[in-house]
Amino acid sequence: MLTYIILILIALYIWGFYIEPNLLVVKKYKVNNLNSKRIVFVSDFHIGKHDKHRLKRIINKINELKPDLVLSGGDFIKGHSGKHSLPIKETAKMLKEINAPFITVLGNHDANYDKFTVKQALEEAGITVLNNSSILIDDIYISGVGNKRVSPSEIIAALENTASKRILISHTPDIYYDVKDDVDLILAGHVHGGQVRIPFFGALICPSKYGTKFAGGDYNETQNRMIVTRGLGTSMLTVRFCDIPEIILLEE
Repeated sequence: MLTYIILILIALYIWGFYIEPNLLVVKKYKVNNLNSKRIVFVSDFHIGKHDKHRLKRIINKINELKPDLVLSGGDFIKGHSGKHSLPIKETAKMLKEINAPFITVLGNHDANYDKFTVKQALEEAGITVLNNSSILIDDIYISGVGNKRVSPSEIIAALENTASKRILISHTPDIYYDVKDDVDLILAGHVHGGQVRIPFFGALICPSKYGTKFAGGDYNETQNRMIVTRGLGTSMLTVRFCDIPEIILLEE
């Protein structure tokens, strides 16, 4: 019996640390008012020094989906100091291979590392970085607030001079109840789905003031709909269990 338990534990360890973090699924949502666009939403890349192959698989999968637009919740940096991260210029250079306009906000890991350096590298690669601001893409306003802590005034600034149709990108889902304007969709990441999920129970813990409430999925508790992705990478421990990295595809 002890031998079987040890073998099961070893198998779970290999799965959680080496197999599942390198898997990838596409989750589709039906969304109105997209002007027939196919929009991909991704977040929480956390690209480590040895993650080029993982990033390449993500890019290839995004291109296979043939999106008209790619939106991102940020967190390209691995860790807070960046010492375990692939240099942001290399990450940005690879992201140029995505065959669609790419718009992102920055995450807390990006900001803790050096938000100005990350922003510059991404913009040099042709990626639009939103910081409490908006851009108009074919009659759809894309607004963005970043980082982990967002004030109501920053949300107001991001949505200023916009009108429906509009999508608000936030790195964190914690802004949900603070968005007083009517928007067509809120997109968020940051929580990684909890990274470890127990069958029939769900996420154990999430970096959110609402606990595991917004661990991932589709939320319709206010006048606004919010979709939260479980993200692509890992933070702290490089483990995922019952929480496969995902790409979100939005289509009408």
